[in-house]
Amino acid sequence: MTKEEKQNRKNLIMFPIASIGRDMAYVLFTNFLLTYVLFTRQLDAAQLTAITLIMVGARIFDGLNDPIMGNIVECTDSKYGKFKPWLVLGILSTSAVIIVTFNTSLQGWSFIALFGVMYFLYSIAYTMHDISYWGMIASLGSDANARNQFTSRATLFAGIGSTLASMLIPMFTTGSMALGGSAAKAYGIIAVVIGIIAPLLMAFTVLGVRENRSVTENSSHNSSVSLKHIVSVIRGNDQLMWIAAAFVIQQVGNQLAQGGLASTYVYLDYGYSGGLYSIFNTVGMIATAFMMIFYPMITRKITRKQLMSILLGISAFGYGATLVCGWIIPDAGIRFWLVTAANMMANFGQYGFYLIMMISIINTVEYNQYLHGTRQEGIIASLRPFLTKLASALVVVMTTASYLVFKVTDCTNVISQMENAASAGTITEVQKLSSIEMALSSVGAWQTRGLMTVMTVIPFVLMYISWRIYRSHYTLDEVEYERICSVIAERQENRS
Repeated sequence: MTKEEKQNRKNLIMFPIASIGRDMAYVLFTNFLLTYVLFTRQLDAAQLTAITLIMVGARIFDGLNDPIMGNIVECTDSKYGKFKPWLVLGILSTSAVIIVTFNTSLQGWSFIALFGVMYFLYSIAYTMHDISYWGMIASLGSDANARNQFTSRATLFAGIGSTLASMLIPMFTTGSMALGGSAAKAYGIIAVVIGIIAPLLMAFTVLGVRENRSVTENSSHNSSVSLKHIVSVIRGNDQLMWIAAAFVIQQVGNQLAQGGLASTYVYLDYGYSGGLYSIFNTVGMIATAFMMIFYPMITRKITRKQLMSILLGISAFGYGATLVCGWIIPDAGIRFWLVTAANMMANFGQYGFYLIMMISIINTVEYNQYLHGTRQEGIIASLRPFLTKLASALVVVMTTASYLVFKVTDCTNVISQMENAASAGTITEVQKLSSIEMALSSVGAWQTRGLMTVMTVIPFVLMYISWRIYRSHYTLDEVEYERICSVIAERQENRS
């Protein structure tokens, strides 16, 4: 084995490790922040609306922040490479933000103010390492097989991190197993733990991975960090624009089903037990892990478009079964397990879509080089997290609207009151849980069924639209991608 082959093998081992901690932090802040606020703060309609506006505003801010960060990465030329400095600075900043956000006793509008500052800081901090991390894939290999390996393995490890977070966070923040006896204290402890784990795991990638400088030699290191340049890169790549549209539509549906709406539904319909939501999340990700492990093998047998059609059918069955079981099964215990199993099938298709689109976005780097002579991997990589965040902003609006329509805060404000009383020591944990159980008994079937309908029908409709866009307009399939890479290689050969 040559020195280069040994380093490539080491890259394949070390690169994905960081995604475990990164996604644990991401899940905590993105999937559980609204849940944390909902169940530890008493909110009126104005305050809930203010939180929504802050989150949406931060995503609009990312409209400038993400592409500019991508271009900054593009221009970075340090002795440590173009990506590693931002990986380190980004993960340390992210850890600091989540620790502060989840360790405050502020209430009311004072908390809203702190929330606003921290949310914007998180947007900046996470963008630093997220763009750098996924952008690095383009510097580790230029052929389709290498990209598939790095992307699928990184996504698999990210799935491990998100699964751990999704399983452990609700288990130890809700019900009788809450750390410190209350949700507020529990979230604070977990934030500190994740804030330490994430940088430690990032160290494996920073210290163990080496960029292939020859792959990125055609990048525009001296590009001006300007919005005009960023827009020109995006507008000049039609395949990037189409896959961006398909991706953001799919992500809205995926995040709507898996975010705060799902946890609220489970708590209101099946009881205030973190163990139940932990099971719901964990089972939902089992099929996802299968997809991430075997994706390279599957795509050697069938094309990405063929796989997407299969995944769409599986998700359609999953969402349909979830809706039917949720509406017609009277026994809560049986209904929970059937809904959980059906949700797993829906997740399988959604995460398969996500993986395919991740690779499809990265492959537009070579397409850009084919059209314009420059790769622009930093700018292109910055588009994916921006689209993810844009989708999350839309999800927040839809989630908040659902909470207001179905009067969710009527119950959650009572739960928050009990959690705060337990945290202050004015009531016992037993009294807290008894009061919460009484509050949940007043939740109507129309409320829980309404939440379920939103988190099944809308995600599938959006998934279908995404599939139609991909099939009709994304032409950079396996055959075309290989042709483009051959042309690029031939051009480089001729120049040398």
